[in-house]
Amino acid sequence: MVTAAEPKPKLLIAEDDDENQKFLNLFLKKYFTLDICDSSDSFYKLIEKNRYDIILMDISIKGNKNGLELAKELKNNNETKSIPIICYTAHAFNTDRLNALDHGCDAYISKPSDIYILLNSLFSFLKKEQLEIHESGTTTGFALA
Repeated sequence: MVTAAEPKPKLLIAEDDDENQKFLNLFLKKYFTLDICDSSDSFYKLIEKNRYDIILMDISIKGNKNGLELAKELKNNNETKSIPIICYTAHAFNTDRLNALDHGCDAYISKPSDIYILLNSLFSFLKKEQLEIHESGTTTGFALA
């Protein structure tokens, strides 16, 4: 189980939609230390000064580069290539999924998706115990160890 001494994994969310940012922050802050950016410029500022355990990357973000271009750069950089990147996007065609994987994303989830699928995907890349979801909507089985 999580103890006060154990730090939460550090998650960078690249998402340009304000409502999606609020929702992800509300749901994921219980499990992760979060940074959220909405553009390639703010992404670069955060990635240069912080070390992340995992990245949640939208394809369409503000700035000169999209999420796929950023993912490709990260995977081609020795300092960041081991950080798992989950593409979380409204681009829902099979070609979008293949394109995301070709650019170095480790997983692809299209929006909208069940938040527990997203959370369990994040946990699986961090090798964390996954949530067990009951019919009532309650969860059990979560531990960061």
